[in-house]
Amino acid sequence: MPKTNTIAAAASDDEAMLGVFERLALAAGREVMRVFDTGCAVDQKSDSSPVTEADRESEKIILAGLRDAFPGIPCVAEEEASSGIVPPDLDDAFFLVDPLDGTKEFVNRRTDFTVNIALVRHGVPEIGVVFAPCTGRFFSGRPGRAESLEIDGDYQIAARRPISVRTAATPLAVVASRSHNTPETEAYIRGLGAAEIVSVGSSLKFCLLASAEADVYPRFGRTMEWDTAAGDAVLRAAGGITRTLDGQPLAYGKRNQSDDEDFANPHFIASGKVATSA
Repeated sequence: MPKTNTIAAAASDDEAMLGVFERLALAAGREVMRVFDTGCAVDQKSDSSPVTEADRESEKIILAGLRDAFPGIPCVAEEEASSGIVPPDLDDAFFLVDPLDGTKEFVNRRTDFTVNIALVRHGVPEIGVVFAPCTGRFFSGRPGRAESLEIDGDYQIAARRPISVRTAATPLAVVASRSHNTPETEAYIRGLGAAEIVSVGSSLKFCLLASAEADVYPRFGRTMEWDTAAGDAVLRAAGGITRTLDGQPLAYGKRNQSDDEDFANPHFIASGKVATSA
């Protein structure tokens, strides 16, 4: 097959996969909102983080759909991983799923929790969706194209528009974690000089950069790969990047780490069109 046809075929495959992601995120988001509206018990996992019926039911919907549509691609999902269920071999491509990022926001009746699905290829998050079902904000990305989607009351896609990162504003708009801020993050923000700080929960921080609503997202607290992959995929599709403190792109599929558990991220800085340093 000629090279141009190969590229076109790959783009078509990516678009089709993204369509599956979008449908599964909408279905999972509907279930998350059912639980949000009716209320549920909050349990504690072994690491003392909260988990709810919404996390579990959302993950069931997403994993069933992914495994049906793409049976040859392994899945790494937060709740399965917390139960010790992880594929022995990730191959060159695998899915990362966070069925409810921002469980603390969900439990505290805030609105910026999200459903997240991503495909990682060769350590790079390339396709991803982030859906905030309480506010209706929906972002998707694949190589070369990122979009903001408009969702109607029936959880259907009503419209979509392309998005891209912006050249850094003055003052910088910095997004920070609402529930997980740290002294190191605050020190970094102070070092940027005058900056507007936007506090928001969950993976929406990446999406605010992708949609030209903010410029920098420093994270000096703990995250796992399923927390970041989908938002990072949207950001990279929009022209941004997430780098570790040594300036390297944040990689995925990290296992057998000498200083941390599988899939744990180091500190990082996500940005649009702006140079940042630790």
